[in-house]
Amino acid sequence: MFEQIIDTMRDVIWGPGMLTLLLGTGIYLTIGLKGISITKIPYAFKQLFKGRKGSGEGEISPFNALMTALSSTVGTGNIVGVATAIALGGPGALFWMWCAAVIGLATKYAEAVLAVHYRETDVLGKKVGGPMYYIKNGLGENWKWLGMLFAFFGALAGFGLANTVQSNAVSQILESNFHVPTLVSGLVMSILVGVVLLGGIKRIAEVAGKLVPLMALIYLLATMSILILNAAAVPAAVVLIVDTAFNGAAATGGFVGASIMLALQSGVARGVFSNESGLGSAPIAHAAAETNSPVRQGSIAMLGTFIDTLIICTMTGLVLVVTGVWDGELYGAAMTSAAFSSQLPFGDIILTLCIILFGFTTMLGWSYYGERCAEFLLGPKVIVPFRVLWVAGIFLGTQMSLELVWKMSDVLNGMMAIPNLIALVFLAPVVFRLSKEYFAEEEQTESDAAAQKQS
Repeated sequence: MFEQIIDTMRDVIWGPGMLTLLLGTGIYLTIGLKGISITKIPYAFKQLFKGRKGSGEGEISPFNALMTALSSTVGTGNIVGVATAIALGGPGALFWMWCAAVIGLATKYAEAVLAVHYRETDVLGKKVGGPMYYIKNGLGENWKWLGMLFAFFGALAGFGLANTVQSNAVSQILESNFHVPTLVSGLVMSILVGVVLLGGIKRIAEVAGKLVPLMALIYLLATMSILILNAAAVPAAVVLIVDTAFNGAAATGGFVGASIMLALQSGVARGVFSNESGLGSAPIAHAAAETNSPVRQGSIAMLGTFIDTLIICTMTGLVLVVTGVWDGELYGAAMTSAAFSSQLPFGDIILTLCIILFGFTTMLGWSYYGERCAEFLLGPKVIVPFRVLWVAGIFLGTQMSLELVWKMSDVLNGMMAIPNLIALVFLAPVVFRLSKEYFAEEEQTESDAAAQKQS
């Protein structure tokens, strides 16, 4: 009965209403920002590489803030989630994933702008922020209860989405591919994560700053190699993706067919799960950045959605389509594994390594999110007990059957998103004003510099 209740809640929360709210908020922010979340992408990359050294108060560099945020979003969703979306909605699901990501750029930008603008200094002297803080400080004390709801759901969601589920996925693939007992992998992962957590956000960011670029590079090189080997099939794959997005995908091979609506729903839902635009998780990391400009950090933050979905998920999707595994009977990780194994020497080992790295960094990134949510509710005294529970949860996850935990995580994630999206809509004028002032000042500075150079 409990599982039936969870199933019903998940279907309602992640139904058309939630997807409409997510897309509607993103469209509203994109229009209100006059498209700068798209046109300023080159500027954002420029700021990112400047951002290896921060300028302003904070705990970590702007670059490492993005890497910490990416550590939680670049995960098994980029491998399993894309395959699941295409298995359900056909190749057209990838097109709608792209659309959701383009809109999600503005959402991720606005989240980070507000997180830095309304952040606080806690009793330990550290900069902290996120949806719970911009709800309280932006909407006022009368709305603090909404921030507490976000923090409550956020603290719990991490134990499912990024703790037990991730450790279970890593332990299962190690056991099936390399015959490593789950007890051993669970113990090793718990120790490694525990050692990193002892150093707090600075150590998490340092590890993420090194591991995230490495694991992304390994994965992109592998997928690029497959696409080069199948270069002649890439144009037809792109045509198929666009065509099935608007015409549906007919049944073929082991694929049962999919309507336009199913392609749209699958693509948008998996895209949101992958890049987390609108969930309110990433701004918790960006609030800790060493920066004196909310807009500059917001520009860097939106690259998380760009890199996660428009680059990494796209590579996965193209590989699945050009290799033809999408219209078979495989599902999820098995589909991606089949594509890698059929095209690359040691392809299954490369994919296993990526899943391990993706899962490990997700455990790190979400540990910080959950810790900040718990601190908002109970104060700094909860930090040590939370870290102990987090490490214990990693080990327990390797010994559990997690279908119900996955479903509960979906529900909690959706419950996180609702308070965050409400705050984004009400605080959007603040984001518009800060952005307009910042870029007007940037243009004036450039104009003055050009005039001085000419003189």
